[in-house]
Amino acid sequence: MKIERYVVVTPVRNEEQYLQLTIDSVVAQTVHPQDWVIVDDGSTDKTAEIALAAARRHPWIQVVRRQDRGHRMPGGGVIEAFYDGYRKIRPEDWQAVVKFDGDLSFGPEYFEKCLRRFEVSPSLGIGGGTICMVVSDAMVAESPGDPPFHVRGATKIYRRDCWEAIGGLIPSPGWDTVDEYKANMLGWATYTFPELKLQHHRPAGGAEGTWKNWVKNGLANYVAGYHPVFMACKCARRFFCKPYGVAAIGLLAGFLKGYVRRLPQVDDASLIRYVRTQQMRKLFLRDNLWDRKPA
Repeated sequence: MKIERYVVVTPVRNEEQYLQLTIDSVVAQTVHPQDWVIVDDGSTDKTAEIALAAARRHPWIQVVRRQDRGHRMPGGGVIEAFYDGYRKIRPEDWQAVVKFDGDLSFGPEYFEKCLRRFEVSPSLGIGGGTICMVVSDAMVAESPGDPPFHVRGATKIYRRDCWEAIGGLIPSPGWDTVDEYKANMLGWATYTFPELKLQHHRPAGGAEGTWKNWVKNGLANYVAGYHPVFMACKCARRFFCKPYGVAAIGLLAGFLKGYVRRLPQVDDASLIRYVRTQQMRKLFLRDNLWDRKPA
């Protein structure tokens, strides 16, 4: 089935430096979204002005403005902003919905080629391109160690049937892993398209700092229901990766923070069992989600 009707929601906060690059890239696409909702999440710079100027030029762009909460709210805040935009989507017959960041630039055929991947793979539920940074004039994957089933939160495309099956996104850290686990549990495939590259102008965690970013990731793993043994092994492995020590300790601190504060985990016992079973299979070298190759 041909897939060409898609909608995009882009939550942004203080992105005046990069948002125009993203707007220019989307406007240049060979296949435009039916609707693109840019959600200004309380910016204090010129982000809203840039978005509103684009909306005046292109009728398929809308802008939603949220009140400034006074600080960034990693995980939960971006999803709250996303849903404020999602509720404004006008077409009812879209085939895919995209959660997209406002600090990316990419080629004019990006979305056309992404949608083509969904057309040829009926079981593909979540996909997206490879988030890259420029190193010595070359596009290099920002997180080359990500598992094959993971699609970065900066560019996540959801087939409508999959989106409805997983029930959307949870408003907390870990939203961009819980969605994939649930999709895979329900029989959908999820993976990144290595040949479709986007330049990320703000490195991952750049808005929060390296330490806070790793703590947030550890908390996200707690929310997703990671097995403590698997998490201990993950932290031990990360200890010897750059930034040495910081990533491992930050992950562990975030993970333990969830237990100490008794924060809520994903409200789905079957999903937590699935995640932990897959993690134990990984540790015991049995067939598991981490080792499956993308179609």
